Amino acid sequence: MENAKISETVGEPRILKKYSNRRLYDTTLSKYITLADVRRLVIDNEPFIVRDAKNDQDITRSVLLQIIVEQEEEEQPLFTMDVLQKMIRIYGDSLQGVFAKYLDRNISLIVRQQQRFRQQMHNVVVRDPVNFLCELTEQNLSLWEEMREVLAIKKSLDHQDNHTPILPMPMRETEKTEKLISG
Repeated sequence: MENAKISETVGEPRILKKYSNRRLYDTTLSKYITLADVRRLVIDNEPFIVRDAKNDQDITRSVLLQIIVEQEEEEQPLFTMDVLQKMIRIYGDSLQGVFAKYLDRNISLIVRQQQRFRQQMHNVVVRDPVNFLCELTEQNLSLWEEMREVLAIKKSLDHQDNHTPILPMPMRETEKTEKLISG
């Protein structure tokens, strides 16, 4: 999708036209686009409206639902059968409006948390990648050491059962590293 020619009026949403042949036309770029391109607009947070070319009716929700259906079919589904059935049962119920607000708030919260997490990871990796990698390596070494110690204890218990002498454990990797650094 081209980003060169964005909305002609700043702040105005892009207008997409959907024709009877099911093709989508981006009036800003003056070209036909696919649902994948529309999905990219959503991901890029680009405001847009989809209008029926015949009667100029706003059909944005319908196109967004199409994208969700395609995603549910192609990738690992977000909605289980049980969740979909429960959602269908809510339609027409007196709590439909409450559920819609609840769902909207919770999805917004998840999106904000996801953005915050991505930003934190970006800041950690970009600002101080060496320190980040060192901390990650230390965490991994620590996990391996714990696992090795558990296995060594299990092995020593097995040896005690067989009355074989237990040899002292070798120096931990972190201890070796500390000795090398300290000199």
